[in-house]
Amino acid sequence: MKPIKVLLAKPGLDGHDQGAKIVARALMDAGFEVIYTGLRQTPEAVARMSLDEDVDVIALSSMAGSHVHFCKKLKPLLEAGGLTDKLWLIGGCLPQQDHAALRDLGFKGIFPTGSRLDAIVDYIRQNARTV
Repeated sequence: MKPIKVLLAKPGLDGHDQGAKIVARALMDAGFEVIYTGLRQTPEAVARMSLDEDVDVIALSSMAGSHVHFCKKLKPLLEAGGLTDKLWLIGGCLPQQDHAALRDLGFKGIFPTGSRLDAIVDYIRQNARTV
């Protein structure tokens, strides 16, 4: 079976990507194929890359506080691209009060700052390709 393919994107004006790079390395070390988009991605770019790369997992890393707004713009683009069967994740600076809104938008995995790398890897292994 081919490895699980993950797109890891940094949305919007978020300029902090050290955590995303650590997560990307952990996912690669776990045997996943990882496409890291780099900084300052638009919802349109994330949706297009997810479709073009035929990924199993669409993951966002957000430290800038605009995650709910970004995800509200991203969701219809992912739906229009037929990507609702992919696992949608988000990690970073995610206050507890935003978790329900993120889940309602389709982000099944929510990993606030301080989440364990092995928990992220295990979650993807258990849920990718089963959404």
